[in-house]
Amino acid sequence: MKFLGTGSALPKKVVSNDDLAQVMDTSDEWIRSRTGIGMRHIAVEETTTSMAVEAAEEALADAKISGCEIDLIIAGTISPDYIFPSLACEVQAAIGAKSATAFDLSAGCSGFLFALATADAYFRTGRYKHALVIGAETLSKMMNWADRSTCVLFGDGAGAAVVSAEGSQLLSMVQGSDGAGGMALHCENRPVNNLYRQLGAQHYAFTQMDGREIYKFAVRTVPKAVSEALEQAELPIEDVKYFLLHQANIRIIESVAKRLHQPMEKFPCNLQKCGNVSAASVPILLDNVHKHGMISGGDKIVLAGFGAGLTWGACAVEW
Repeated sequence: MKFLGTGSALPKKVVSNDDLAQVMDTSDEWIRSRTGIGMRHIAVEETTTSMAVEAAEEALADAKISGCEIDLIIAGTISPDYIFPSLACEVQAAIGAKSATAFDLSAGCSGFLFALATADAYFRTGRYKHALVIGAETLSKMMNWADRSTCVLFGDGAGAAVVSAEGSQLLSMVQGSDGAGGMALHCENRPVNNLYRQLGAQHYAFTQMDGREIYKFAVRTVPKAVSEALEQAELPIEDVKYFLLHQANIRIIESVAKRLHQPMEKFPCNLQKCGNVSAASVPILLDNVHKHGMISGGDKIVLAGFGAGLTWGACAVEW
């Protein structure tokens, strides 16, 4: 696998911690001290599809290829605009990738890593040559905006990468799941309400999270996954320039850095401005690092995602 281009998109509406303090019992100090988050982007006119298309088009332009050259589209998302058709199919239509196979993948905050691993597996069969891998979320529509323990954490956005089978930049891939812990972070779908089970008016559930359990899961699992990815790649940790982790909470990132015995300077963060964007978090950060010239040919980086499922993934990449 070779990375040809990256792209990202964020909603125009920026909501600061002080803005939230005007409508709920919270404060900038309360949010920032516990999470590191200072603001987030919230969709108003944007949709999951429109942001995914914008990120995809930016990635295609960066890769200098057209949509018609893409033969595989995988979108990692838990908040598509439709139950069906898939987000990937919506993107396919928008970018003119008429010959592409397109489908969505649900792995929570690990979605982009799982989508990347799936594209790699397809490449290894020889069936596809160019893939568009997307992480896109509109999490604001799934939040209870009266619950300060969850709603202040999340934001909206999309990130994308164009990858090719003609390369060897992906050095390793580690994935895992723990369904037994899944209820620590969950959101119910619509209930069974049909001809034989009458529940009355439809209701829509909101995201619920056991923050303490998610923290314990992340600080235990992520260092192990990163170490396994490095071992698989036969890559000394000292040779890694940056660790691009899912942007969930600054305390989690600091704990992972400490457990890996690596300086925080190796862990770029954008959660201060974006919050937790689930499957879009890692590709948005990757695009930020790439577009700011922080990585160049030959640099070794590690991508890692973790979250709902429970799921986790990590990979080593030589840029």
